[in-house]
Amino acid sequence: MNSQTTLPGVEGQQRRPGSYLSQYRQQHSVPTPSFRFTNHDVEEAASHRQAELFYLQKQIQSQTPMVIVLEDGEKLQGQIEWYDRGVLKIRGRNKVLIYKSAIKYMYKQGEAGQ
Repeated sequence: MNSQTTLPGVEGQQRRPGSYLSQYRQQHSVPTPSFRFTNHDVEEAASHRQAELFYLQKQIQSQTPMVIVLEDGEKLQGQIEWYDRGVLKIRGRNKVLIYKSAIKYMYKQGEAGQ
């Protein structure tokens, strides 16, 4: 028995999995990707994420008053109450959920000229 999987093709022709993409690229002149992500990039992202999580956890535990500057320039003041992969919950005048992607930067209140 043949260990390679074959799929039915056009007019009963047999083709191998994965060959469809190369045929499609040839027929439709789609460029081949010029780069691929490597494990090195994943490791850098993981170490960056660990540093971010450590910083956020430290600010939560000490209940540090923070200033969060959003991409549009708006500043929110409050304490980080909770976080997950994509969101921060800030307790200030109101409780607010902020997408991390909307944050330009943040700093401790009293630093950076305040």
